[in-house]
Amino acid sequence: MTTTDAPSPIGAMIAPVTPLQQNCTIVWCAKTLKAAIIDPGGEIDRLLEGVKQRGLTLEKIWITHGHADHAGGTAPLRARTGVPVEGPHPDDQFWIDRIPTAAARHGTVGAEAFTPDRWLGDGDTVTLGETAFEVLHCPGHTPGHVVFFHRQARFAQVGDVLFKGSIGRTDFPRGNHADLIQAITTKLWPLGDDVAFVPGHGPMSTFGQERRTNPFVADAVLARP
Repeated sequence: MTTTDAPSPIGAMIAPVTPLQQNCTIVWCAKTLKAAIIDPGGEIDRLLEGVKQRGLTLEKIWITHGHADHAGGTAPLRARTGVPVEGPHPDDQFWIDRIPTAAARHGTVGAEAFTPDRWLGDGDTVTLGETAFEVLHCPGHTPGHVVFFHRQARFAQVGDVLFKGSIGRTDFPRGNHADLIQAITTKLWPLGDDVAFVPGHGPMSTFGQERRTNPFVADAVLARP
């Protein structure tokens, strides 16, 4: 696990999990040490050990979207800890229902379908201790994908919407390339070039860096006729 440079009032630790190495992130309120695990795709014991080692108290489970590699460990984690699950948007229920079948293809053991304790929509807020994250509904990769954004820390967890040098796939059922591009350009870019983000896979980047260099959504690319 690696700790990011996300500044106060939050802390953040990225933990790539399962053979697919998707980014699960533990975030916490720096004042209260109340924590959330975002996208627990698997390796629950390892994630809980990370929480324990840093003296954190797990308070929430947050889900960006319903794909098994990001949400496969949600049900067993909730069963073990009793903490509520928040997210994604309800349009991803059909993906959540497919988790056992999809996880079996990836060799993930113990993955189960679930119903979140709270569905999320655009403009919602999720709280953690004495701090809060904004929720943005960003469909395209999946119809119910959400992004978690901490405005003061200039920090976002974007799941599979955007990556360093790439964007999310849209060839899955109910994926939509136009929706994805619109979400990135109208929901993420206005947050500011200085926002650092954790993608669903791979290294962190900033929105500004992607606006300059991303071959799919850089400003210069999208401006071409």
